[in-house]
Amino acid sequence: MATSVEYIEFVCEQIRGVGDIRYKKMFGDYMVYVNDKPILLVCDNTVYVKQLECIAEYMKDAETGTPYKGAKVHYILDIENTNCSKEVILALEKVTQVPRPRKKKS
Repeated sequence: MATSVEYIEFVCEQIRGVGDIRYKKMFGDYMVYVNDKPILLVCDNTVYVKQLECIAEYMKDAETGTPYKGAKVHYILDIENTNCSKEVILALEKVTQVPRPRKKKS
């Protein structure tokens, strides 16, 4: 089951105010970017974040899972807990790099 447009828009509404938010559809699911940095992975109407030390305290009681087959284990973010979600996103945004543009094949 892929993520619905309604759900991805709900996710973006929940985190409004943390920066410039946009999302991109990828293989039926979505990546949410904050200030052009890939922060949230939304698969099957579930929000995932990487397991990084900077958010370990916020996510100590969070469930974990894999967003797709072969992926590393991620934290599952309770997007309905707006305050915690925003704190996690702000912490991740500080340590996440803007992706480099891919070179075009000639």
